[in-house]
Amino acid sequence: MPEIPAELRRADPPRLPELAEPDLLRHFTELSTQNFGIDTGFYPLGSCTMKHNPRVNERLAALPGFSGLHPHEDEDGAQGALRLCWELQEALAEITGLDAVSLQPAAGSQGELTGLMLMRAYFADRGEADSRHKVVIPDTAHGTNPASVTMAGYELTPVRTDRRGNIDIDDLRAKVDASTAGLMLTNPSTLGLFDENIEEITKIFHGAGALMYYDGANLNAVCGISRPGDMGFDIVHINLHKTFSQPHGGGGPGGGPIAVVKRLEPFLPVPRIVKGNARFVLADDRPQSIGRVKAFHGNYGMMLRALAYVLTHGPDGLREATEAAVLNARYIAHGLVTEYDKPFAAPPMHEVVFTDKRQSRKGVHTLDIAKRLIDYGFHPPTIYFPLIVQGAMLIEPTESVGRQELDQFIEAMRSIAHEAVEDPELVLNAPHTTRIGRLDEATAARRPVLRWKTPQAASSKAPTAS
Repeated sequence: MPEIPAELRRADPPRLPELAEPDLLRHFTELSTQNFGIDTGFYPLGSCTMKHNPRVNERLAALPGFSGLHPHEDEDGAQGALRLCWELQEALAEITGLDAVSLQPAAGSQGELTGLMLMRAYFADRGEADSRHKVVIPDTAHGTNPASVTMAGYELTPVRTDRRGNIDIDDLRAKVDASTAGLMLTNPSTLGLFDENIEEITKIFHGAGALMYYDGANLNAVCGISRPGDMGFDIVHINLHKTFSQPHGGGGPGGGPIAVVKRLEPFLPVPRIVKGNARFVLADDRPQSIGRVKAFHGNYGMMLRALAYVLTHGPDGLREATEAAVLNARYIAHGLVTEYDKPFAAPPMHEVVFTDKRQSRKGVHTLDIAKRLIDYGFHPPTIYFPLIVQGAMLIEPTESVGRQELDQFIEAMRSIAHEAVEDPELVLNAPHTTRIGRLDEATAARRPVLRWKTPQAASSKAPTAS
C-alpha cells in the first residue's frame, strides 16, 4: 500500500484509551443494565404502543439482499424490494379499508403533514384552497396534530370532549361550515375510548364537503376488527412502529405510510410503486402529486419488518392481537378501579386513563406515583396526558404482556395507593432503588448537561441533570 502523504499524517498519536477487551465489555455491559426497555420489563406508556418486536422480523430485515441494497439501485435490480413494498401497500389498504397507499412518510408526524398536504391539494384542484382554511381537532388530540395543522397552513379549530369522552356533537356542529377543510381524529381517542358518534361525525363533515383524517396512532385498538375507511375516513396515516411492531424510540427510524380514498390517489407523493404487466416500476408521471416527502422511498427496513409482522399473523392473528390488547387494558381497568379514580365510565379500548384524585388528598400526585412505580421494577405509564384530564395516568399494556405480569403491575399500583394513604412520604421521596434519586427536573430542563463532566467540575456548578 502507498504511504500516507506527509502532509496528511497525524503529528501526535491518537488519544485512545488502552483497555483490555474484558474491561471494555464489562463497561458497556454495565451501562446496558442502567437502561430500561421493552426487552427488560413492562413498558406501559399510553398512546405510544411500546410492544415486543419479534426477532424474526429483525433477522429478515438484516438479510444481505435487503440490508445491502443500494438506494440508487435501478428498478431492474430492485424488483424484489419493489414487490415487497407493493405487497405492504396492498395489505395496509385492506387493513384500513382505503384504496391507495404511499409508504414514503418516515414517521407518524410526517404522515400527518403529508395527509394535510393531500387535503390542501385536493381542495386546490376543486378551486377551494382559499375558502377551506380550517381544520378541526378534538381537545384530546396528540400534540403533533395542532403542530401539523399549523405547518400545513391551516387554521386550528378545537372541539370539546363531552362527559362520556366523545366529541361534543353540539360544539362540533357549531364549528363546521363551508370554511372547514377537515377533521383530524384519533379513534379510539387518547382517552382510550371509541367514539360512539363516529357515524354522525362523518355525516357532519362530509355533508359540509370536508374530509375526514384518521390519526392512526391508536390503530392497535381496532386493527383486524374495524377499518377507518368503513367509518368514513378519507385519509389515514399508519404508525408502522406502533401497530406493526418496529423498534420504537431513540429518534427513529420510523414509518408513517399514508392511505387514501380513490379520489385522493392522484395527489399522493411520487414516485408511486406500480405493478405493471411483468415488473414493478417507480412511477413519477403524476402531475397532480404533492411531490416527494422523503428521500428515496421511506425507511425500507421498517417496511420489511411491518410486512413480516402482517404476513406472520395474517387476518386472524392481527385480530387476535388487537383483542388481546383491548382485553389487557380492560383487565388493568378492572384491577385498579377500586384504588384509583377512573374519570370515564365507558369501557376502555387498548388503553385506560386513571387520575390521582384520591391520592392527592394526601399530597401525593401523579408524578410521585410514577416515581414510586420505578421502585417496583416497572416503567411508569404516560403521565399528565391527555391534557384535559387533571393528574392523568394513561396506561397501555399492549398484547405483548401476559396475565402474570399484569397482575404484578396491578398489585404494585395498589400497594402505591395504600402507601399514599399510610406513608405518603415514602411515595413523595421515590424512587429509592435507582442509581440516581429524584432529579430537580425544572433545573434539568433549564440547564441541561449534555456531555460528561468530572465530579469536580460538576460539583462546582448549580445542581443539574444529564
